[in-house]
Amino acid sequence: MLTILLIILLVLVIRSFIFEPFRIPSDSMMPTLFDGDFIFVSKYSYGLRLPVVKTLLVPTREPQRGDVIVFRLPPNPKVNYIKRLVGLPGDTVSVDEHNQVYVNGVAVPQQPDGPYRGPKEDKWEYAGVRTAYEQLGQHRHRIMFANKMITTGEWKVPAGHYFFMGDNRNNSEDSRFDGPSAPGFVPAQNLVGKAVRIWLNLDTRDGPLWRRIGNAIQ
Repeated sequence: MLTILLIILLVLVIRSFIFEPFRIPSDSMMPTLFDGDFIFVSKYSYGLRLPVVKTLLVPTREPQRGDVIVFRLPPNPKVNYIKRLVGLPGDTVSVDEHNQVYVNGVAVPQQPDGPYRGPKEDKWEYAGVRTAYEQLGQHRHRIMFANKMITTGEWKVPAGHYFFMGDNRNNSEDSRFDGPSAPGFVPAQNLVGKAVRIWLNLDTRDGPLWRRIGNAIQ
């Protein structure tokens, strides 16, 4: 009995303070992450917090532009979202009619990478769409532009909040949207942790994506 209790305690400690598994539930982070991916999230990346009350115990590092982060949805903290951090507190983020992102008036570098090839490429919203490599801070990652409306605008990030976008730029409900089910600006206390690695994918529609298991999340 004692051994079982110790194992349970160890699992709780790991899930509360170190790593927690999450499943990707949507297409919003394609082509970086796919619906059906299981990932590990580092819960200590931005500081150790008490479970439930989320009080910060030990600060570690500040979130960086380009980090892929799991956060609790501000309108409904029981729901977890995963997006890429684009704007830090005080930043001004804008998106123009060509899907070019600007941070504080400076264009975020994009390098074209040809048409999308991968899971769901036969769906109309992804068939032949363009992709690019984007450089956000230290992160160089791929993004894609689904056959949907471009969401343009300019947003000033409040103090103590962050601005997130999905890598699937035209098919992501992110900080560009505000409403009863949209993230809007995300408070610092809602950050859960940094997505670090893919450990499984069981989406059999395109066959298990074995080649991606163990990949670091860029």
